[in-house]
This record gives sequence, structure tokens and C-alpha cells, in this order.
Amino acid sequence: MVGQTVAAAARSDVTVVEVPQWRGSGAPTAERLREGAKLLADMMPATHRVRVEVDDDDLPETAARVRSAVSGAAGFVVTAGGDCGVELEPVAEAMRRHGDRLVVVWFDAHGDLNTPATSPSGAFHGMVLRALTGEGPAGLVADAPLDPRRIVLAAVRDLDPGEIAFIEATGIRRVTGPDPAALTEAIAAATPPGRSAAVYIHIDLDVLDPRAFAAVGSPAPGGLQPDQLLAMVEATANRFEVAGLGITEYEPSRPEDQALLASLVPSLVEACTAPRT
Repeated sequence: MVGQTVAAAARSDVTVVEVPQWRGSGAPTAERLREGAKLLADMMPATHRVRVEVDDDDLPETAARVRSAVSGAAGFVVTAGGDCGVELEPVAEAMRRHGDRLVVVWFDAHGDLNTPATSPSGAFHGMVLRALTGEGPAGLVADAPLDPRRIVLAAVRDLDPGEIAFIEATGIRRVTGPDPAALTEAIAAATPPGRSAAVYIHIDLDVLDPRAFAAVGSPAPGGLQPDQLLAMVEATANRFEVAGLGITEYEPSRPEDQALLASLVPSLVEACTAPRT
């Protein structure tokens, strides 16, 4: 079992925004992300559902459509990707709403901190977090840059040289193991003094150990077990306001992976939408 479902009553309004984008991925099996986005969205408890029609040949146009969807969404917004690039506008919207209170927790095997100049693949899903800080491809950069000091990388373990240099230069915080207390302390340290954090939680499913979950396009050895991921999200949601949630990069291939997600995904959403204890 992944874990116990959060017992407290969830927020009354939850909008799931499905974004079946795949062209931002560099994986050879990326087209599976179309189906993965739908399956993820269908697993998520929601009162409202929005599906964004993606433009396969124009990532900035798709981003504009996502921006329209999330800016008009009711209540708590959960984004179902698609590749990690779909997170550009949901996180940007959270920044518009919460300002420098926003802390972004990035559960991912990868840093997604490349630029077009440093990226080995040229794939936008490996640049989106850097684009949120203000550096990225034309048309795919946040309008109000995220301060790197408000980022916490969680279970990231596969970094390119340019990403390592950026992390060291900017002081981005990292939590490498399955430690809920270390994560919440890192979030607290990333929050401006005298402010209360609002946390956006991004989950790329390749943050999971590929021996437990293999249905991703860019697996990396190691990673979290599903119950460890849930425990870290629950600890975050119990201590801080959650400003939004995105779950991305599911490439359906094995029934056992889908069965795991059928338990894990609702628990993650319910953890983020339940009242804090």
C-alpha cells in the first residue's frame, strides 16, 4: 500500500487542468505522455476539470493556453502533464498570486535548470525551472522571475554541469534523501524572513526509484519509494499552505505502474487539499 488516504475533508473546490503536451520532452517514447496526462487527470479527485488543447508545433502557444486555463480556474489547481514544461504557467500563476512568499519544491530526478546554451538535449522539459527564474527559450520564460533562493530540489540526482554551476552560484537548496523533516526545514529556510510560505509542489514521476515505478521516459537510478514521496508531501502540506500541485511525465507502459498510481495520485492530491493539522 502507498499509504493511508488523508482523512480530513478536502477543500471544496479543486480544478484539474490536463495538459497532454509531449513535444517538450526529449524522450524517444514521449508521445505516450498524451495518454499519461489523461490517465493522471482521471485519477485525480476534482470538482472541475479543464483539458488544454496543445499545439504540437508551438510550445509558447500551448503555454498561453495553459495560462488562460489556470488563471481562470476555481479553487485549488492541480496540473496533470504531459512533460515537465507544462509547469511554466501554473508556477508563474502561483507567483503572481503569492509573490515572494512562494517556495517551489521540485520533486524530480533532474534539475530542469538548463538553458538553451547548456542543455545537452535541447528539450524544454529540462529547462523549465530555469525558465521560471528568467532564463529560457523565447516565449517560454516567466514574466516575473522566481528567485532561485525560493527553490528546493527534492530527490534530484541527475544533474548536468551547467545545472550544478547554477545551483552553486545561486544557493538553491537540495534535499537528497527521503527525509520529510529535512524538506520542511529547507522550505522554512527558503522563505523570506517574517513571511509565511506558500508552497508549489512539482512532481515528475521519475523522482521515484525506477525499480518501483518504470513508466517514465528519462529514468535515473535511485530515487524515492512511493510511500516516501507521499510522506514528504504530507509533511509539507501539514506545515505550510500549498499553493498548487503538478504531476507530470507519466508514460503508460505497464499495468503494475498504473495500479500504483491509482493509489498514489489521489493520496497526493488529498494530502495537498486537506486542511492543515
